[in-house]
Order: sequence, then C-alpha cells, then structure tokens
Amino acid sequence: MKNLTKLQNEVKNIITKNEPAHDFEHILRVYKNAQKICKTEKADKKLVLSAVLLHDIVSFPKSDKRSKTASTKSANKAKKILKRFNFTMNEIKIIIDAIESHSFSKNKKPKTLESKILQDADRLDALGAIGIARTFAVGGGENRSFYNKNDPFCSSRTPNDQKWTVDHFYKKLLILQTRMHTRFAKNEAKRRTKILKKFLSDLKKEI
Repeated sequence: MKNLTKLQNEVKNIITKNEPAHDFEHILRVYKNAQKICKTEKADKKLVLSAVLLHDIVSFPKSDKRSKTASTKSANKAKKILKRFNFTMNEIKIIIDAIESHSFSKNKKPKTLESKILQDADRLDALGAIGIARTFAVGGGENRSFYNKNDPFCSSRTPNDQKWTVDHFYKKLLILQTRMHTRFAKNEAKRRTKILKKFLSDLKKEI
C-alpha cells in the first residue's frame, strides 16, 4: 500500500488547477467513502483506492464540450502513471475500467465490484451538505442563475441545469440514491438525500 501514498502525492500535484468541486479535497472525500464501502465488500482495496485517486486527473468545466470525455482522458492518463508505479496489466485494466465507468453523464454500467465502489463513492460526494456546496460552486463558476423564477422547482418543466443551478437537483442529485450498488452507499445515499430535500423545502419557504 506504500504506492498509494506516492500516488496520492502525484495526483495532488497534477490536479492543482481543478475547480473546487473536483479538487484534491474532493478526491480525499471520495477516498474516505471508498474506504468505508470496502469494509463491507470483498473488493481489492488497493485497486479501488488507486482508481479513486486517479478518477479526476483530467477535468473540464461542465460547460466545456470536452467535459464528457474527461473520464476517458483520465483513464488514458492513469494508465501511463500506473505503468510507472509497476501495477500489473490486469490491475491496470481493472483500475482504468473503473475510472471510465464512474461518469454519470456517460451512463455506463460498471462491470467489476471495484468500479461499482468507485462509482458509489464518487456519487456520495454529490449528495448531502457537501453535495449542495459543490453544486453551487459549479453553478457559480458557470455564472448560472440560482433558479428559474417562474418555476424554481421544476414543477411543470424539464430540468435544465445548464441554465439554473437548482435544476441540477432534479436532473441528477435526487435520483442518485436509486443508482447505488453497495449496501453502505445505498444507506448513506438515503441519509444524504434527506439533506437535499430539506434544503429544497427550506429554499421554497424563502423564495
């Protein structure tokens, strides 16, 4: 597991320019989530945590056309790094498959337990109090309005999170709890989703 410490330092240097929602603190939170999931799942912990560290080494703003390619580009870059760290080809295959599969926008079904854990751990960081903070950080960076003044909570329209930040709750965040794979993530997602719903309820009272 010594390689993980070295790998962590390498990643920290690579992603210094990532925006706040995908910075090194995000990596550490996903890492922590993955460690908790691994306690109750029979996965290769080294491969899971390596995938976590490398899953966002290439990141683009959400409005950038390249954004949907970030997971593939991260996987390609990760492959070169992992070779330098003497991972076997089979280990590299499992790690890069997990990285490629974690993206929500690509809607890929993970093939291995390791990829399921990465996907769960990453999605948990989109929920709860930190998920709210990340959502508004991205919205602010993209200069989006908080909400649609005519229908803030998407009661009679299709959510458009390219224009309004609150729409992201309805387009993605509130459905994540139904997309979890592991027992820990399912339970934790339910808890964190209640925080999102409470926030929206409070917001409704204020606007």
